[in-house]
Amino acid sequence: MVKEIERAGIPVVHMCTVVPISLTVGANRIVPTVAIPHPLGNPALSHEEEHDLRKKLVGRALKALETPVDGQTVFEE
Repeated sequence: MVKEIERAGIPVVHMCTVVPISLTVGANRIVPTVAIPHPLGNPALSHEEEHDLRKKLVGRALKALETPVDGQTVFEE
C-alpha cells in the first residue's frame, strides 16, 4: 500500500520494527521503531521518558516526510 500512495504523489513514512520487511515491500522512507509489541512506546519507561521517546520517533518521521529521497532510505538516529 505504501508504494501505491507514493505513486499517487503523496509521500509516506513507514514506521516499523522490522526494517527488512519494509525494504521488501518497497517503502521509500523507513523509520525504525522500538519493538514488535510496542512499536511507538516502551512500557518500562516512565511516563515522561515514554513521551520523549514518542516525540523523537514522530519527529524523525516528520523529517523523513520533508526529505527528498531517491529510492529506499532508512532514517535512523
